[in-house]
Amino acid sequence: MTGRYSEDVLSPGWRQAGRPTSNPLTLEIGIVLEDPASGFCGAVVRWENGLVVLEDRFGKRRSFPVGPGLWLDGKPVDIQIPVRVATRTQTHTASGSLIAPARPAKVAQASRIWVEGIHDAELMEKVWGDDLRYLGVVVEPLGGIDHLAERVAGFAPGPGRYLGVLVDHLIEGTKETRIVNSVTTGEYAEYVLVTGHRYVDIWQAVRPAALGLSAWPEVRRGTDWKRGICEGLGWDYRTPEDLARAWRRILSHVKTWEDLDRPFVTAVERLIDFVQPEETGD
Repeated sequence: MTGRYSEDVLSPGWRQAGRPTSNPLTLEIGIVLEDPASGFCGAVVRWENGLVVLEDRFGKRRSFPVGPGLWLDGKPVDIQIPVRVATRTQTHTASGSLIAPARPAKVAQASRIWVEGIHDAELMEKVWGDDLRYLGVVVEPLGGIDHLAERVAGFAPGPGRYLGVLVDHLIEGTKETRIVNSVTTGEYAEYVLVTGHRYVDIWQAVRPAALGLSAWPEVRRGTDWKRGICEGLGWDYRTPEDLARAWRRILSHVKTWEDLDRPFVTAVERLIDFVQPEETGD
């Protein structure tokens, strides 16, 4: 009787001997699978409650249990549900502040922050927008500060009506400094704070490293700064639309305050601290 059976029928796994092994397969939409028992063949359209739904080329659908039993390319597979990766909860705003609990939109405060141009306003929105909305503080572009004293008088700062102003190219001895001094030493001095940065243009507030640059290109004296930067980077610069596209390209690389020059961040946050209301809760 020796040798009558080629395998020991009492050994583990004897029933599967000679059968093809089912390889694990993580489900994906669109994978074409076949049920060898019925001959039904179709693409994966969804999975739920331990079942995978296949749809054939005629639009007919059938459900099959997740696990072994279906074939892929003529070979058995053990289909598995993809592991759902937990999304990381965002805890801080782009400015680095803790995200506050959701609450109804807040009515704008009387206090304001003024900036020179639309690009300044867009940059502040990108990084500090969440903080400003939480406080109810509006940022408004001035279009230049040549008439700053008149604008401040028209705003009439006072208790509960503070004004912060961010000024470009605020360097000792410049016309910007003289204009600012006329405001910060006047009758509204207690309720007005002016901070500034040294840059010719707000574009420079973005760290070159954020764009993969070691430094901003040098701009020849007498050349418009924005056009000079675009020329140095090989970007189109001849029309206002070209410059607008260039700014959007720069702004797209700003994700958080860490992509900005530190003195600029300090200047903005001083303004926000100055104008924010004493009570921020409802």
